[in-house]
Amino acid sequence: MCKSHGFVSIQAYDQKNIRRRVYDALNVLMAMNIISKEKKEIKWIGLPSNSVQECETLEMEKQRRIERIKQKSAQLQELLVQQIAFKHLVQRNKQNEQQSRCLPAGNSTIKLPFIIVNTSKRTVIDCSISSDKFEYLFNFDNAFEIHDDIEVLKRMGMSFGLESGKCTSENLRLAKSFVPRALEGYVTEIATGSSWADQSFNSQTVSSAGNTTCTTTNSQASLTSGLYFDSEVSLTTSSHHSSSGTSHYTESRGETPCWFDDDEDDEDDSSSME
Repeated sequence: MCKSHGFVSIQAYDQKNIRRRVYDALNVLMAMNIISKEKKEIKWIGLPSNSVQECETLEMEKQRRIERIKQKSAQLQELLVQQIAFKHLVQRNKQNEQQSRCLPAGNSTIKLPFIIVNTSKRTVIDCSISSDKFEYLFNFDNAFEIHDDIEVLKRMGMSFGLESGKCTSENLRLAKSFVPRALEGYVTEIATGSSWADQSFNSQTVSSAGNTTCTTTNSQASLTSGLYFDSEVSLTTSSHHSSSGTSHYTESRGETPCWFDDDEDDEDDSSSME
């Protein structure tokens, strides 16, 4: 009887010793932020990465986000220039109607949106139109240029020269009146050529390029403009599309370690031993 009691005591001592060693190992893993513990649940976080490699990864992520901010800033500025040009055009048309006290003739106006295809007088143009007049196919035997409505409005001065840095203080005041008060600061940045992204992050500028086609689709617009152009210009209408890039996100391995204590399991183990 005494021998069996002594054997049980030695076995219990060995189990408790092994448990203490396991807790010591788990505490080391928690201190290294490899695992985490919530009550009696242990979660694997991951092996620690090299600090230099992690720093390089964070720098790359930082640069991606800087470029993303600059792209969004440039897109916002372009949209503001477009809004200013459209509102300035509407204001000018209203003033012309008030002065003439009549609506412009139908053949003297162009509905938005539109594109202009410009080429030489000697160019032979073959134009095919679909039966529903929604698609136009042009064939040129010489070089040609395509201009959208925003570019035409800018050349007409509807944007007050903001994009070219030729905006006077008076025109800047008028341009600000066409945008919400919260966005007036961005209009000033456009006029001065400065950018919050450029000032905050000294990184390279982002450029984009696109392809154009000669097949266009007709679309309806809610604004009517009194635009007048020179002859010998081929005109079609087109709809505009925009796209946005994808965002990149990373997760942190940060966890607050908590320590293991074998005393909290003593009661459970003692009850199981009995």
